[in-house]
Amino acid sequence: MPVSDMPTSPLLEGLRFAEAPRWHRDRLWFSDIFAHRVMSVDISGHAEVVVDLGRDLPSGLGFLPDETMLIVCLNRPVILALSPRGDLRVHADLTRLAVGGLNDMVVDSEGRAYVGSMGTHDSMLPRPLDGDGNVILVEPDGSAKVVADHLDAPNGPCITRDGSTYVVAEFPASRLAGFDRLPDGTLTRRRVWADLRPGSADGITVDSMDAIWVASPRQHECRRVLEGGIVTDRVQVGDRMPLACALGGPDGRTLFVLSAIGGEAAIRDRTCTSVIETVSVDVPAW
Repeated sequence: MPVSDMPTSPLLEGLRFAEAPRWHRDRLWFSDIFAHRVMSVDISGHAEVVVDLGRDLPSGLGFLPDETMLIVCLNRPVILALSPRGDLRVHADLTRLAVGGLNDMVVDSEGRAYVGSMGTHDSMLPRPLDGDGNVILVEPDGSAKVVADHLDAPNGPCITRDGSTYVVAEFPASRLAGFDRLPDGTLTRRRVWADLRPGSADGITVDSMDAIWVASPRQHECRRVLEGGIVTDRVQVGDRMPLACALGGPDGRTLFVLSAIGGEAAIRDRTCTSVIETVSVDVPAW
């Protein structure tokens, strides 16, 4: 298992809890959850606050074809929509479909959003591998339906290059679940895309060869994983806890790693800080 000999470089420090990165239009967009804000940063480290959500906690991000940004709320079961002009509204109310808090999200090229609902879980306690979380498909008009259930706290998601496969991380179960996507967005043929044990599975990103980079917080590294579970590369980040990653940059070969500092207790107490680091990789984003 090769280990990257290219050390990470700091891009942005002083964040509260950075998560849910998406590379879009030459910038990395992300949620600084405990600071109640969505931000963006360019490859040089110049950052700006995109929107302050007041009492709401942002999580998963994505973009509709008209450049409207979708923002998942952690503290209430809604997805918000931020227009290019800065108008903020509720895009979808998922109260009747959500089981536990909403978390991360991926949006396809047609504007269909897949958002994970976490169910009831405590990742610190022994528990069955099959949880009670689900994945909700939200159409561009805001209508929604459940497309997968009995998932173990579904977290970081991605869609492969040809759009045929949806993959989501199940953090407590330490695995990636894969599904085939039908033309209407429905998910079918569920399978274990990769068993990551003894590693962990948080945020993920897919490259042009359909390999998936997985943030593995308890192992303090990101891993590039092939379907079936073979690990081809690792990027280690010292004592930090990588929570999410994204591929981007001018040539798609920059891996952005979003890590928490302070450990799990500091995350639970909301006393942690966060950093974004970068490392160059061989296979670009699609």
